[in-house]
Amino acid sequence: MSGRDWNETYKEPDLPWDTGEADEHLTKLIDTGTISPGSALEIGCGTGTNSLWLARHGFSVLGVDIAQKAIDRANKKKKNSALSCDFKVMDFLHDNHLPQSFDLVFDRGCFHTFDEDSERDIFARHVSRVLKKNGIWVSLIGSTEGGPREVGPPRRTAEEVIKAIEPYLEITELRTIMFRTNLPDSARAWFCMARQREMPVQPSTRR
Repeated sequence: MSGRDWNETYKEPDLPWDTGEADEHLTKLIDTGTISPGSALEIGCGTGTNSLWLARHGFSVLGVDIAQKAIDRANKKKKNSALSCDFKVMDFLHDNHLPQSFDLVFDRGCFHTFDEDSERDIFARHVSRVLKKNGIWVSLIGSTEGGPREVGPPRRTAEEVIKAIEPYLEITELRTIMFRTNLPDSARAWFCMARQREMPVQPSTRR
């Protein structure tokens, strides 16, 4: 998945993840006050639906995506709006020069596109670098739960998720969900929330 030409992908007429509606798991966090408005980074923002929703709800947002065509469509959605929301073409894994300035980092299905352990490790390390001291990362990750399927998001085990994230961030929640709860046959996912560490991760003990 990590070698995919995402710019070519955005030429396709059917993009299953581009529903035109903000992710329900993200909106619930904001609507319930679990996460308060602040500065936000969306990695793999696609056509900007979630970024624009966050901006409408008091966040100052930067949405980044590797695909120029996705960013073009996001900017078209924004048009001449005065919302505090900017979009930028960026390869987050390799071209990350962002400052440590975000209260929230969100990705819906970006982390899981990387097949190699080393790539997911870099992704988590970069997230840690751009989060503020009390910042939170929320990620929706295709999981190994649910029945066999031929299409849909990549599957990652809980072990793979933890292995990548734990060295850099404190995982505060990891649970199984459906990407879209209103669709009975929706793909299953890990809902992962992590925050900046107050102290380094400690080694496993052996007796």
